[in-house]
Amino acid sequence: MKVAVLRHSVKGQQGGMMASAGVLGALLAGGTIFLAFLDGDWLPAAYAVWMLGWIIGPVFSGGGDETLRPEFFALLGLRPQRMAGGLLVAAFVGLAPAISLLALAGLIVAGVREGVEHGALTGVVAVLVAVPAMVMQLAVFVLLSRVTVALLGLALNSRLGAIGAGVINGVILAFLGQSWIFAIAMGQGREIPAFVQFLPSGWGLLAVRGNYLALAAMAVLIVLLLAAWAALLTRRTGANRTPSARGRRPMRASTPHGAVVAKELRTWTRDLVRNHQLAFALTYGVFFAASPLVLGIPDMLPLAGPIFIMMAAAMTANAYGADGTALWLTLMTPGASDVRGRQLAWLAVVGPVALVLAVVFTAVADGSWPLVLSATFALLGGAVGLVALLSVTGLVPGIDPKNRGGNPLRTSEDDGSATGMAYLMLFVVALTAVPAVLVAVWFGWWGVPVGLLTGALCWWGLGLPAERRLASSGPELLHLMRTGRHPEGDKSSSFKVPDNLSKTQQTIVWICLSLGAIPLIPQGILAAVFVSNGQLGHSWFLATHMPPGLRYPVAIGFMLIGAGMYGTGGWLWQRAKKAEAG
Repeated sequence: MKVAVLRHSVKGQQGGMMASAGVLGALLAGGTIFLAFLDGDWLPAAYAVWMLGWIIGPVFSGGGDETLRPEFFALLGLRPQRMAGGLLVAAFVGLAPAISLLALAGLIVAGVREGVEHGALTGVVAVLVAVPAMVMQLAVFVLLSRVTVALLGLALNSRLGAIGAGVINGVILAFLGQSWIFAIAMGQGREIPAFVQFLPSGWGLLAVRGNYLALAAMAVLIVLLLAAWAALLTRRTGANRTPSARGRRPMRASTPHGAVVAKELRTWTRDLVRNHQLAFALTYGVFFAASPLVLGIPDMLPLAGPIFIMMAAAMTANAYGADGTALWLTLMTPGASDVRGRQLAWLAVVGPVALVLAVVFTAVADGSWPLVLSATFALLGGAVGLVALLSVTGLVPGIDPKNRGGNPLRTSEDDGSATGMAYLMLFVVALTAVPAVLVAVWFGWWGVPVGLLTGALCWWGLGLPAERRLASSGPELLHLMRTGRHPEGDKSSSFKVPDNLSKTQQTIVWICLSLGAIPLIPQGILAAVFVSNGQLGHSWFLATHMPPGLRYPVAIGFMLIGAGMYGTGGWLWQRAKKAEAG
């Protein structure tokens, strides 16, 4: 079944995305194999990163690979252990397992090196051990991923669990994003901590190096994880959540507009996925900005508020798609301004938290008040306008909340488009703050009124076309949400790579749109901010390491590269869309 599904899914947009992911994954796997030729613990450290990727990656991609779902087999009467074993075997079929297995070929290289250092016989044994170790190590990765997603899905069945899961995910992703800081803090700027090789991700390498008990440990871990997954599958396929109506207050809104605001505010408090997203965005913003404190550097702390706003916007970029067919309630309510009501509710939920973070952390870190306030106001207005506009014009059909099944993380069948939409939102929201930030850098407090002005213009100006689009194409959007297909002759409302792009062009589009943020934001905008504040020698921010005359040109050059990547991807996309429409 898995092979048949994959054979029919490597066409069009999905094929282009798989090609892009395959190229990037092959490069990462090649880099991992290269580390096997180096002395020290670089290889087990790399495998620890791969393990973390398997664990947390599915959390941010709709619950991982759900080509074959447990619900499909619930009526067959299979024992949980047998179902888990079958799904585990099927999980080995796919692009991600193939790339991970390629990366694990570094174990064979390590075995060959054992032969060079300790004799031919030792090398032959090490290579023979490396082959089953690769398979077992991949099984550990896959099972850890499945168990994590299942546990998270279980946690998302309660509000406290959803918030707790969001906090944990935010901390982990912020830690990965700032891992260089913790490496320096531990005094391991050029060395790897010794404990890394003893993590489950390093047990295969331990076996290759002669510690054969590591193979037995992996076998035991696989059995335990398989049993845990089987038990969790039973909970998932047997889940039948019936919402309770106890304690619900009646809505007392007297106008259609007020009803939309009240409905949205209640959705923010009751929808467990939104609880999870908000908790994740808040935790990520705080921990990402606070990470440099372990080195005694408080300069990034005031950015917690702006980072939280950007991440909250990315999490809710597909707001209409995530809500499913509930749009019919608005379409049947004359005079209801759904877009404006959603904007006010989003601002009421995110705005106060962002302002508190900005004010408190700027005061604690003695940061630049004009810079932080101007960015915060501009980002709030830009985000609330872009969330409305992008979720209407680029709607990705989602799963109705009542039909999310045993995996609440999966809010759409088209995870690739939803993920691309989130990345695009991060970029465009950041752009809305550029004018205010530049004014604040050059003219100080004048940046604050500029931030307020640009925020207000984005809120109203971007919400207006969104409102018109919803009014003119509401039935078509509802049809798209219900069926996942466009009405005949209408293909303008989906965030989808056109099918008439060649595979090479699709690869270029996805690489540009997914990686353009790296030169634009950290190497460009953030590096320029560090240089302007005299903060030099900052880790991987290249401009801060350059001679005085080259710092700003390098930062500006990276900004142009990032903007060029986004421009190239967007130009190819739009050109193909026009050709498709014509």
